[in-house]
Amino acid sequence: MATEVEVSKSILPTQLMEWNKTMAQQPLRRVISNAIVKNGIQAVAQERRRITEMTFAFSHEIVTGAVTNQKQSGRCWIFAGLNLIREPMAKTLNVKDFELSQAYLMFYDKLEKANYFLENILATIYEAVDSRLVAWLLSAPVQDGGQWDMFVNLVEKYGVVLQGVMPESFHSSESRLMNRLLTSKLREDAARLRASTGSATALREQKNAMMADIYLLLVEFLGEPPSRFNFEYQNDDGQFFGERGLTPQTFYQKYNHIDLHNRVSVINAPTADKPFVRTYTVDYLGNVVEGRPIVYLNVPIDRFKEMAIQEIIAERPVWFGCDVGPMSDRTLGILDTEQYDYGTTLGVNFGLTKAERLTFGESQMTHAMLLTGVNLVQGRPNRWKVENSWGTSNGQKGFFVMGDDWFDQFVYQLVVEQDCLTDAERAALNSQPVHLPPWDPMGALAGVN
Repeated sequence: MATEVEVSKSILPTQLMEWNKTMAQQPLRRVISNAIVKNGIQAVAQERRRITEMTFAFSHEIVTGAVTNQKQSGRCWIFAGLNLIREPMAKTLNVKDFELSQAYLMFYDKLEKANYFLENILATIYEAVDSRLVAWLLSAPVQDGGQWDMFVNLVEKYGVVLQGVMPESFHSSESRLMNRLLTSKLREDAARLRASTGSATALREQKNAMMADIYLLLVEFLGEPPSRFNFEYQNDDGQFFGERGLTPQTFYQKYNHIDLHNRVSVINAPTADKPFVRTYTVDYLGNVVEGRPIVYLNVPIDRFKEMAIQEIIAERPVWFGCDVGPMSDRTLGILDTEQYDYGTTLGVNFGLTKAERLTFGESQMTHAMLLTGVNLVQGRPNRWKVENSWGTSNGQKGFFVMGDDWFDQFVYQLVVEQDCLTDAERAALNSQPVHLPPWDPMGALAGVN
């Protein structure tokens, strides 16, 4: 009876020689290798034909304001949210160039995330410090990233102000070191709370003293947010208007025209553990304690796109979350699965499905933007217009064009009006959500920098 020959676990010299010989016998691969070494894989693999096909022309397009710039920060979800609500404001006020303060919401997001983190430390105080849950909590207490429901929590609680009322600071636009120092302080606070032997009341009093320090740090990094401000402006017809002594909350309540509570997050996560037409929430993920929880309705990709098209035809921009890195040309502003032929160039196959990319950690939501247009051919989309927040030097004055297959593969979340839902989807939305662990890929935050 033949015995099985054991295959070496290590890389052997004979294998190296064989692989080297294989490369030497393929002159074309050597040529490609030389081109990649000198120019980089993207320059060699890029399909020039596809670039000319991804035109910035759309059968349905929403006119919006100028593109904003989040600079060196991960606030895309705040920028996308404020860009969404500013459009009807600008039209009502008859002001073309109109921008709301992203630094203002950033301040309160950091403050609320710090409080949320410390409350979670108290809630898990009897968990082992090296447990997966506590390790996850300690990993990134105040990162820049966020979610739609987190945006709603902030504007509902704190309102909004004009960009000029709380302008950008150095660290709102360059947030990495601020986040590092805040994270270091909060991890120290976590260590002190977990080492404390006081009562529950004493622990919370200790936490509140820690929060006072965080507030002062945020003022030093970002400036103090205004409690009242004057709203004075000249519209595009040259008429002057002014109101004095508005609070951020009264300004938001008076001038916001979008019912944020009527908008729902729908996702396309085609993994076996997430049946469609079911709702999901992610434990320990949020910013405002006792605020609106993160809830998703999972739908098939065809329904996902139908909702986006319905919103754009109704001239409602769509906040969406995606994995912005793969098959992306930032300079040209193109998101397209066909613009780079890595497989043919490198001589290997890249064949993960969307579900496999989620399951095996290859992809997750990293960025939020607005859908503001779609091109329909016989009722089917072939490309989408995207309003980004990377300034006007990328794409077409900051706008991007997205291929429809890129939408299928890398868009994970849309925020749509509830009137887009079917009766079955609305019933699912109102059902008890399935709880996902915080490390589930659908717990990823848009804009982590």
